[in-house]
This record gives sequence, C-alpha cells and structure tokens, in this order.
Amino acid sequence: MTGEKPARDAALPAAHPAWLPDDVWRPLGARRVLVALGPDAGPVDGTVVAEVRHAVELFGGSVTVSTPEELVDADQAAAHDVVLLVAVRVAHPGTAAMRYAEPVDDPNAELVAAVTGGDLDGTAGNLIGEETFLRGRRDGRTAVVAGGSRALLYGLHDLVRAGEEAFTVDQPMTWDLPIQPIRMLDHWDNLTVHPVMGQVERGYAGGSIFWSEGRLRTDLSRAESYARLLGSIGVNAVSVNNVNVDLLEARLLTDGLDDVARLAEVFRPHGIQAYLSVSFGSPQTLGGLETADPLDPAVQQWWAEAADRVWTRIPDFGGFVIKADSEGQPGPFAYGRDHADGANLLARAVAPHGGTIFWRAFVYNHHQDWRDRSTDRARAAYDHFAPLDGRFDDNVVVQIKHGPLDFQTREAVSPVIAAMPRTRLAVELQVTQEYTGQQKHVCYLGPWWSELLGFPLWGTREPTVAHVAAGLGPGGLAGGIAAVSNVGTDEFWCGHPLAQANLYAFGRLAWDATVDEGDFLDEWIRLTFGEDPAVASALHEIMDDSWRTYEDYTAPLGVGFMVNPAGHYGPSVDGYEYSRWGTYHFADRDGVGVDRTRATGTGYTGQYPEPWSETYEHLETCPDELLLFFHHVPYTHVLHSGSTVIQHIYDTHFRGVERVEEMVAVWSELEGRVDDGVFARVTERLTEQLRSAREWRDQITTYFWRKSGVPDERGRRLY
Repeated sequence: MTGEKPARDAALPAAHPAWLPDDVWRPLGARRVLVALGPDAGPVDGTVVAEVRHAVELFGGSVTVSTPEELVDADQAAAHDVVLLVAVRVAHPGTAAMRYAEPVDDPNAELVAAVTGGDLDGTAGNLIGEETFLRGRRDGRTAVVAGGSRALLYGLHDLVRAGEEAFTVDQPMTWDLPIQPIRMLDHWDNLTVHPVMGQVERGYAGGSIFWSEGRLRTDLSRAESYARLLGSIGVNAVSVNNVNVDLLEARLLTDGLDDVARLAEVFRPHGIQAYLSVSFGSPQTLGGLETADPLDPAVQQWWAEAADRVWTRIPDFGGFVIKADSEGQPGPFAYGRDHADGANLLARAVAPHGGTIFWRAFVYNHHQDWRDRSTDRARAAYDHFAPLDGRFDDNVVVQIKHGPLDFQTREAVSPVIAAMPRTRLAVELQVTQEYTGQQKHVCYLGPWWSELLGFPLWGTREPTVAHVAAGLGPGGLAGGIAAVSNVGTDEFWCGHPLAQANLYAFGRLAWDATVDEGDFLDEWIRLTFGEDPAVASALHEIMDDSWRTYEDYTAPLGVGFMVNPAGHYGPSVDGYEYSRWGTYHFADRDGVGVDRTRATGTGYTGQYPEPWSETYEHLETCPDELLLFFHHVPYTHVLHSGSTVIQHIYDTHFRGVERVEEMVAVWSELEGRVDDGVFARVTERLTEQLRSAREWRDQITTYFWRKSGVPDERGRRLY
C-alpha cells in the first residue's frame, strides 16, 4: 500500500505472447507505413506509433509519423503502402453527407481523399466517432481512417488480424465500430491471499498480476502486457480489485489511491479506463462515521469528498463497481433503503467528474431454508430491481448476470434484462471458468455467449440481449457488457493455454455479437498458433463444441450446480441440496428438476415477457436444454428429442466422455507442430479433464440409476 516501503516481487515467468506474437506483425512491418496523428494526440496514439515502429524494425519496413506541427502533404501521404490516419469526419463524394461541412479543426482533412483514392472526403460529412474507424484498400494502398485515438488503435489491430489479405486485396472503405459503449473486465483480485478464496477469487491461473503481499507490484510489466492484449480486442474498461471488498482493499479508495493511479497509467495507453470496486460501508470503515445510510447528509458528503480526491488524482478515472447487500457485503437494506437509494448516493458523488457507477444486481438470500420450496433464488434479482426501473440516475449502470443463478453451464437468460427499459443495463459474463472446468477443462465459451447475447428477449429476431445492453432496445439506454477476467500470473495467462480463447472471444463479441463466434475462434487460432492448417483444423475440432461437451458430462438439462460446494470443481450431486444457498435440483425417486411455473411452482416463469413466459411455463414448449431449470418431471418424461429424461442423462454423459477421449487423441497428433511448453501444458490439462469427465459420468449416472431404478437401455456399466 502507498506509504509503505515497496517489497521486491517474486519474479514472474515470462508471459506467453497469446494472440500477439511477433509474427502476426509481419505483413504490416514489411511495408512503408504512415501514421498521421490528430491535434489531440496522447498516450494511445503513442502506443500506435510504438507498435508500428517495432513491427517495421522486425520486418524491414519503414514508418513516417505526421503530426499537425510536422504535417506531410497529400503526395507524400499517397506514397505509402499503409496509412493510419486520424480524421474528424468523412463523407463519400456525391452523397448527401457532403452537405455537412461546418468548419472543424482537422489538419488531416485534406489527406483523407489522397490516401483513400478519392473514396472518402475529409472536408465534409458527419463526425466519425471516437471509437469508429473505416478500413479499405485501393490503388495499391491500405488505409485506416479513424475518428479518434482509440479508433486508431482498434484500426491498427484490425489490420493485424486481417493479415496479408488486408495489404493485397482491394476493398471499399468499410465502417467498423463497437456495438457496446463499455466493454469491461472485472478482476476479482485481492491484495493478499484470502484464506478461503485465494488471492484471485474464482481465479485458476495463479496470483494477481496487479497486487502482491498487500501492495501494488513493483514490476508491472505483466500488467502492461495484459493491457496491450486487452486494447487489441477493444476492451475499454477494467476494474482492478475484487467486488468482495475487505478492509485492505477498501483502503484503495484512500491510502492506496496512488496505487490505483499507477494502474490507470498502465491501462491508459491502450484506451482503457480504470475502475475500482468499493465497499458501501466505507463511510464507517474508512471515514469513522456512525452510519452508511445513503440518505444521511454526512454520508453523502463523505462520498462526494472521496470522489473529489479520486478524480483529482486520476482525471480520466472511470468510476466504481459495487456489490451491496449480497453474500455478506454491506448495503442500503441495513437502513431500510433500496438499491436505487444506494446507487444514486454514489452516482451523485461521481457525477461532477463524469464518473459511472456499476451496481451489481447479484442480490439474493444466501441463508435460504432448503425445506422452503416457495423461495426461489432465481427470482431474486427481478424482485429486487425490476420495481426500481426508472429510479436510477443516468450515470448508474445496473450490472446483471446473464442468468438468474450464477454463471452455470446452462441456464435461462435473466428476465431482468427485459424488465428495465428506463435503466442503463450491463450484461455480466464470466470468462473465468468457475463452473465450466476451472481452466483445467477445454471449454470454449464463445458459442454460449453468442447464444446468450443473440437471445431475442421478446421472441422476434430483435431486440436481443446485446441490443438492450447497447441501448438499442426499448428505452434506448446504453450500458455495456462486463465479464470476470480469467488471467493471473501463470505463464500462459489463464492456466490452460486454450482458455486464452475465452478472453479473446469476450472482447470480440463485446465489439460485435452478430459475428459467428466460430470465426473468432479460427481467428484466435491463426493469430496464436500460426498458419499450419493441420494445427488449425485440430484445434477447431477440439474447441468448437467443447462447451456442449462439458455440458454433456456435467449437470443435465439446465438443472445446474451438482458441484463440490468447496471450490465448485468436480461432481457432488447433492453437495448443495440441503445447503443455505438456494441451488437445488429436488431429485427424488420419481423425478428431478425445479418447478418454476406459475401454475404449481415458484412463479418465476411469470417474470418473462411473452412469448417466453408461456414457452417456459408448459412442458410442451419448454426447450429440452432448460427443462429441469423450469420443471420437475418424471424420469420417464419424453423430451422433444424422443429420449426419456433418464436415458438422456445416460447417453449424454457417456457421449461427453467419449468426446473428451477424442480430444486427447487429436491433441496428441500435434506434438512437434506446436510449442513444446504449450503442448505439455495442454496435454497435462486434457489428462485431468478426461479423469474428471469420467468421474462426472460415473457419479451422475450412478446417482440417477439409484434414484430412479431405471437401467440404461444400452446396458453400459453403472455402479
């Protein structure tokens, strides 16, 4: 913590380059490149120039940097193979947009036509936008025209991802911009090693890349490399500490502010704003007040002064992330207030500085009586937050987990996302694999997230979950997408080298959820492993359907959990069944599943809009994959697939293990074709995955055979 003598950190292993190895820069680095900066050039522009300089030094090209003070002319600009240029506005000649020609300060306006072969005019048109760019190729020249510094960085990495084709195949100038305004990664990092949760809560890749022994690391080179990776995929916000804020982490708001400022310096050159998770109880624990009541004037003043200190030290700070009244964290309920009262307290403190509050909707009773079937944890977020729609201040974003429970391998989309049109909402995903194999199992989550983000909330094709988060749904208020990060001090960042694909896919889907996630997978494979077609084919075969494979051998038909309560790894079918956490499956001798219908159950289906309220209510229309999430059914119930529930459980669990056996065999063929260290680590993880998958299969199938008394019709061994 600031003010204490810095300790030398334990040396971290050299980090794997992930999807940015030197060789991906070869097509750009072998050419003559012009970088034309705008009048407001800053740290992000410096990153672009540094990346291009490094690339041309490696591969024999050249770079020219144009600034408003030393501006190249049109002929000089056109003499380059590649141009990366910041402009204020553009229009296609001959279009109506040319009518918009109000004066603007843009020294590069006259260069736009020269570098795009006349496809664009930079002297007229609408403003491009800070994160928007256009890319195209004509007359032997590739051009990126960006609306700002971050857009220039994103356009650079778009070129890198495209590879040689971007520099050899003509294409018209095409717009590209993120659908989500905020694309955030939340780090559940503690400053010290927590006795139960470790240093990174739900982390499976070593310790924190930010914190060590209660203080900021003295060597932040790993954090700098991480910021570079995130900037390359369009992430623009990072929260640097755990949402479960203990006293030491709470002090980051006061004594540790210089440490937060140092991390903000690390992320700033890559277009990323820093956020801090804070404790709602800080006025008491840090300020010595007798209360944290959000309506108390002294509490309001304390938060206003705290915000003033933060933004004085970090003028471009993003804001705060809050977990309140959840799993022991303090919140407004203690004072008879609601979550709008609590969120608006902080929102008004940060509003003068342009700050944003991300207020998590993960609020439920974690002392539930398992005997009480009327209480349903899945209902909690809706019951607490939907009635508050329209009461949150404009700079509050309510952050909602994508499902109503807790990042399960399969669960329904949270109905809260459709229930708050007058509130800014962010959808929360989990990149770290808490319930999906903990980075010991290959489980590429791109297909799951693509399905979730593309879910049509009102039954028609649009608006989807992604549209609502982006402000393109009813109400038109934009929030964004957030996710819990999966990185740590491990040399491969994520423990499992193939888990890097989930981090990559999050950034790319947050940018554009309409793209086929399989394309993002292939893109990541090519960038990370090179152009060997045998490697690409094998990795695609292993990874593309790995989430569904994991689903096959774990909890069936959307019922969820069935994991060891201590750590959430491995099977324990009844591990949570008689606990206080509200995560039950209600298996008995006759059937299994949770009745969440309006007719006979908890009424949860009524939280959805039509047509989903009716779809989920009835067995005849409920999708198979969510059957046990919404209904308690006999083991002999026939699914839409034609199989009974019990036979489906047997078949999928044996199929899942067989698929992992195939993964192991396919990977073994890549020895000598991939890096030796990567090969060894993935081999070790696949060995564990196969062991674990067999354990899941044997425990689940045996459990349900013993419960139901119905044998496997295929006669496979049960215990």
